Amino acid sequence: MSTVGRVIGTEDATPLEFWVALAPGQHVQLDDVLAVDRDLGDDGQITLYGIVIQMRARHEGARFDSDVFLISDGKLPAEVSECAMVQLTRAVPETFVPPIPGAPVRKAVGEERNRALDVDRVERQLPAGLSRDGEPMFIDLDFVDGTKGAHVNISGISGVATKTSYATFLLFSLFNSGVLGQEARGTKAIIFNVKGEDLLFLDQPNRALSQEARAGYGQLGLPATPFDSVGIVAPPRPGDPAATPATGSRSVGIKPFFWTLEQFCHQQLLPFLFADAEDERQQYTIVLGAVTAQLARLPTGREGSVHLDGRTIDNFSALVDAIAEKLQPEDPDSGPDPAWAGRAVGTGTINAFIRRLASSVRHVSHLIRSDIAGSPEHSLDFQDQVTVVDIHQLHDRAKRFVVGVVLRRTFDAKEATGSARPLQFIVLDELNKYAPRDSSSPIKEILLDVAERGRSLGVILIGAQQTASEVERRIVSNCAIRVVGRLDAAEAGRDNYGFLPPAQRQRATILKPGSMYVNQPRLPVPVLVEFPFPAWASRPAEAAPSAGWVDGDGAGAKSDGALFRGCDATPPHCGLACGQVDARPQPRR
Repeated sequence: MSTVGRVIGTEDATPLEFWVALAPGQHVQLDDVLAVDRDLGDDGQITLYGIVIQMRARHEGARFDSDVFLISDGKLPAEVSECAMVQLTRAVPETFVPPIPGAPVRKAVGEERNRALDVDRVERQLPAGLSRDGEPMFIDLDFVDGTKGAHVNISGISGVATKTSYATFLLFSLFNSGVLGQEARGTKAIIFNVKGEDLLFLDQPNRALSQEARAGYGQLGLPATPFDSVGIVAPPRPGDPAATPATGSRSVGIKPFFWTLEQFCHQQLLPFLFADAEDERQQYTIVLGAVTAQLARLPTGREGSVHLDGRTIDNFSALVDAIAEKLQPEDPDSGPDPAWAGRAVGTGTINAFIRRLASSVRHVSHLIRSDIAGSPEHSLDFQDQVTVVDIHQLHDRAKRFVVGVVLRRTFDAKEATGSARPLQFIVLDELNKYAPRDSSSPIKEILLDVAERGRSLGVILIGAQQTASEVERRIVSNCAIRVVGRLDAAEAGRDNYGFLPPAQRQRATILKPGSMYVNQPRLPVPVLVEFPFPAWASRPAEAAPSAGWVDGDGAGAKSDGALFRGCDATPPHCGLACGQVDARPQPRR
């Protein structure tokens, strides 16, 4: 490879960084990988590799800013000096000495580039995207699957940093690159869809995918196809006795999910209705614990209902009323049932608990029910390789309930297997909402457990947030892989991004969508990657009509006899020529 420049002698060269003066007619750019040799005499020769992290150009010989005009007019002699700052990534063999001023510097390409980025020593290479010059970039899977480390954290501005897109790309790469071998078949992922409906089309090809993007997948050794095995679940529409999934842009291939009263009581899910930041300052935890314990003892009825004092309870509102009767009996002289209220609890505390519980009815009553035929069949089963749990239309309190319950069930189930394989991935955006730095909640405790013990259990968290500075430090610090998209300027200055060199911090404020800085333990310098445009539909307009998308007028496309939103169907038949049966659950009669 031809020389692009030489190590300069006017700036100190250290074993960790040095400056390179570019030769006339040569140029490099940020993120280029460079190499320089040094002869150690009897100890042989070493090669120092590094990444360009900063550049500068200036006139040598000028004293004043205005000299630029005289130099440009040829009235004042000066030379243009263009230099690049290089931060060391690797020394081969590992001998840390500075390069000698004047030493020729070249671009590292091919196998030499792989050595510079330590790829040649990585046995299991997870495709992470492409470099600026179109070369594949990899993550060491050992730092994702728990072998040497685990968990991924992604930060960036909402809508610009494409955090969720990169998280799904990493999952697609895991499942389709062959890096997991035979384990890929049993590996599963749960993705919480917390904003919009962009994740409801992972199983549909992207009609907007360009040939350039397809070529990018080819360079990474990945197919330009949607996800193979996807299950999409959504909460039922409030007030709908048929429990129709509450989605707007897609109506087929989606199942409703909810919990029966039996599951809610016997699995002790009540605390997750109190899983927000203010609850730790309340005094009703004694009541909460006592009520939870009593609910766990209730006998089970038909369709997952429960029995209490001879009554059959099949909806959440009725359960709340029954709990209130135990804590606030009609006869004021009798006082609350001590088994339900706990000991030494005042009236104010009981009233606070009941108010808080009653206020949850309108937000979660459609999620906790046993009033339709086959209620137990609509529990989350996670049989597909990827399960998208759509919660974007739920109230924040209902979102926390769903996230907390699913996390606990997933973690407990994995712990019960006693084996870390196959892996279980969890993708959760808005991590700062569920694991805030300055407060505690049942959800935060579970996420801490996942971050600190999930590695040994095979539960891997891919968390994302706009501001890592607002997330519990122990969760972020346990993530071996740190990814940064475009950042707000104020956020980029936080200590949480100390792993980014100053120039990269500044550059992170202007990154374009699809570009991410990836930091992994194998490299001391974060590398910039660009990942291909999703091969799966990321919005209704990109999905094929057979996916059941809805246009702007609310009229659904009809194809292959499927039932779409906007159809004049009368259950249980859709009214089309095919006579397809509506698979939605029907009200219990």
